[in-house]
Amino acid sequence: MKTLKTLAVLLIVVGSLSSCATRTTIVHRPARTTVVTKVHNPVVIKHNRTTFYVSKGVWYKKRNGTYVVAKAPAGAFIKVLPRGYKVVKVRGVSYYKYNGVYYKRSGKRYVVVNV
Repeated sequence: MKTLKTLAVLLIVVGSLSSCATRTTIVHRPARTTVVTKVHNPVVIKHNRTTFYVSKGVWYKKRNGTYVVAKAPAGAFIKVLPRGYKVVKVRGVSYYKYNGVYYKRSGKRYVVVNV
């Protein structure tokens, strides 16, 4: 009876290990870029002859029918800050930060700045 229990436990352990191995999924990610096929309700911003699409604080450029995440260009203006921004002070100056992008108030708009 003891041998039967030991054998049953061993079979359960081996079975669970083999079933875990068959569930392994390999994910291929693009190198350093994120590509999406659709951007929801983007704000279109033109800066230095380049068109950017901003959605939920993420900046995109259109390339070959897709949208590629882009670095926010310094000097570009936006009218409304993305939801969830934080106010931070750097060397005594207040900036608005969201998703690694710093904005500074400029009249009724906000400008992307390098800090």
